[in-house]
Amino acid sequence: MPGGGATQRLTRAVGKFRSMRLLLTGSTIHADEAYAMGLVSDLVADTEVEATALALAGRIADLPIHAVRAIKEAVLHGMQVGLDAGLAHERKAFQLLFATDDKTEGIRARLEKRPPNFSGR
Repeated sequence: MPGGGATQRLTRAVGKFRSMRLLLTGSTIHADEAYAMGLVSDLVADTEVEATALALAGRIADLPIHAVRAIKEAVLHGMQVGLDAGLAHERKAFQLLFATDDKTEGIRARLEKRPPNFSGR
């Protein structure tokens, strides 16, 4: 019996049939199969893992921090509740973010064809 919520989290990630096969057999899978199932978001060579991760982190760090936090919270919250509650949470977060200086800066930067300079960095 796996612990740490594996029976619940894996099923939500890959679906009932795939999770049942993995959990009941204890089978390991190769990276390409994990990618095909949606368990991993990218496949890179071992030598490129750190550079790829740092590049991704850099892209996220360049975004408005309040929006990044709201997105993470909405996704995680939405996984715990029904669709209607998840959509309501997202709608509220969107409305709150629409009143931020970062929203104005993002629009202004796009119109001026320049990189945005978001607050909180």
